[in-house]
Amino acid sequence: MKNIFKFFLSSFAALMIFFSSAQADSIRIGTEGAYPPWNAKDESGKLIGFEVELANWLCIYMKADCTLVEQDWDGMIPGLIMRKYDAIMAGMSITDERMKTINFSQGYADEVASLAVMKGSSLEGMDTPKAINLSTGGGAAKKALKTLTAALAGKTIGVQTATIHQNFLESGDVGSVKIRTYKTQDEVNLDLAAGRIDAALAAAVAFTDYAEKSGKSVVLVGPTFSGGAFGNGVGVGIRKDDTELLKRFNKAINTARKNGKISELAIKWFGFDASM
Repeated sequence: MKNIFKFFLSSFAALMIFFSSAQADSIRIGTEGAYPPWNAKDESGKLIGFEVELANWLCIYMKADCTLVEQDWDGMIPGLIMRKYDAIMAGMSITDERMKTINFSQGYADEVASLAVMKGSSLEGMDTPKAINLSTGGGAAKKALKTLTAALAGKTIGVQTATIHQNFLESGDVGSVKIRTYKTQDEVNLDLAAGRIDAALAAAVAFTDYAEKSGKSVVLVGPTFSGGAFGNGVGVGIRKDDTELLKRFNKAINTARKNGKISELAIKWFGFDASM
């Protein structure tokens, strides 16, 4: 009887270790599914996009069983904190403000922002550099911001809510513009095309992707923005206490960078190599 009891205990312990291990290798990844080409849905409702495919490859490298969980953008970080999922891959830029609440992996892709207007807008042809980095600043950046401040005075600019783009417009770096916020980038694009806003601010690829797929005459104006309020690339968002998961994602991202997988997927979805 004693031997049977010992066998039962050892079997139960082994079973618990098995389930604990299985649970540890199960990772839920939150994404929006509404920010093409980073993440989106096809006509059947299936999640697609750069980050959807990258997430699958990172999970292969981590030997993890992963599930993608859809989450509205404005609830993305709260959902992570509430343990609705274990990580975020949703075109989320790495910023100092966000790092007060969550950790980030190393960046896997660079995201430059841009203003967009409809062809024929008075904002076309602004005399600014092609790109400015707000972290390095300098005379060129200051001059460009001064030009933008004058050009955007009295204009209504559309942005997705709770984004770095909204934060930038609210910072006052381009004056006191009229800001109209939207729940999704799709709503921003639709109002821009309908003429209900004068311009919009988002990731440059969000506009070029929309123009290509919709056939609308959306054009980028002014400089592209990086650094400062726009962060230091896009990474995986992870809870502060999940240090082991952070290490696993960083190792997987290193693998994907070295073997060229990030570059391959970026070229497929963005049309250029945005890997970091």
